[in-house]
Amino acid sequence: MRPVSHRFSLTGKLALLLFLFALIAIGAAALFDHLLDNLLLAACLAALLCAVLAPWLAHRYLARQLSLFRALSGSVASFRDGDFSFSLARQSNDELDDLVEAHNELGNVLRQERQSLFQRELLLDTVVQNTPTALVLTEPGGAIVYGNLASRQLFNDGRKIEGLRFAQLVERTPAPLREALGEGRDRLFTFEYASQEETYHLARREFHLNGRVHILYLFKRLTAELNRQEVATWKKVIRVISHELNNSLAPITSLAHSGAELLRRHDYSKLDRIFDTIEERARHLHGFLRAYSSVAKLPVPELETVKWTPFLMRLQQHYAFHLDGTPPEDDVRFDAAQIEQALINVLKNAHESGSSPDQVSLAVRQIGRMVRMEVGDRGPGMSETVLANALVPFYSTKRTGSGLGLALAREIAEAHGGRIALANREGGGLTVSLTLPAE
Repeated sequence: MRPVSHRFSLTGKLALLLFLFALIAIGAAALFDHLLDNLLLAACLAALLCAVLAPWLAHRYLARQLSLFRALSGSVASFRDGDFSFSLARQSNDELDDLVEAHNELGNVLRQERQSLFQRELLLDTVVQNTPTALVLTEPGGAIVYGNLASRQLFNDGRKIEGLRFAQLVERTPAPLREALGEGRDRLFTFEYASQEETYHLARREFHLNGRVHILYLFKRLTAELNRQEVATWKKVIRVISHELNNSLAPITSLAHSGAELLRRHDYSKLDRIFDTIEERARHLHGFLRAYSSVAKLPVPELETVKWTPFLMRLQQHYAFHLDGTPPEDDVRFDAAQIEQALINVLKNAHESGSSPDQVSLAVRQIGRMVRMEVGDRGPGMSETVLANALVPFYSTKRTGSGLGLALAREIAEAHGGRIALANREGGGLTVSLTLPAE
């Protein structure tokens, strides 16, 4: 705010007014005393005259100030209603000019802030409206408060959805979408949309808005991204399968050629060893294909209530481990046989990592609505390349490894709605965590 110079202050003006009023009172008393030759009567008449003049002089002096205060009151009321277009004009060369200047400066700042806020809101609305993720915001009663363009296309053929009941719109959607919403949790689902099969991820979040609980639904289309990930995964699988097939077919081809050459020479001494090697490589390929089939045909999990203590005691009969901490007291629901097989595969890798058996640990922790089982060892850990490919089927760094243990554990975890993760431990070793829904 710029400084304002004053020629007359409010105090000076009031002092001048009082001085003039005193002069008028003295002059009137002197005049009446001269005319009437009675000092008491002259004083009374002068006091009466001052009583009449005082309101008029006060009104004349305060009229501009009162007008300014009324204007300020109206302007502040406009500010309160969101109208910042008012400004005041006054040149009185006193302290009230500072107040007027501060008011006008406040109006300018509020106008600029509102313009900036409007621009940010416009940008945010443009981003939200044009995002490919469908957004639906509902109030506690189920009515839709907000929906972007993607949600209008998904639920109402491009028409406005604000004000409609979300449950009524959902009734007209394909069954997979209704089932995903009915589960009440985040999940992937696939259904036919616009004559094409589309995969979406549903996320649901609750938050308070104006003191009321609202629900925000986010439907993110993942078809293109999943297709890219699927192609990348298949490329990895094909590389691994090609490597495995070549490891068996190359020696079979070579040995078959050598066997034919020996038969031509009537040299039968080495044929037994050639046929044994061909049989061994063929048996290996047969086992490889059988293992591939077992991964591809994993049955749907049959959920049951599982108590942690007997489950962990049974697991220890396969591979030894020391229990890190105390398992949760609450029971959990999963397919006990499948989860046991997944943990056996992970524990087997931990024992084969070169870690001492007494350094293999298993921890079970409840984390919100999830339960996490962590298997740790003190082996050499994994390089970044191995970590990136360890969950790919048939990928193995072991000479006799099938590359199916962790891949099968991943399939089991994802079939339960969970996930598996690998990470090197501080101080050496590897941690494999299996996270599942607790309910």
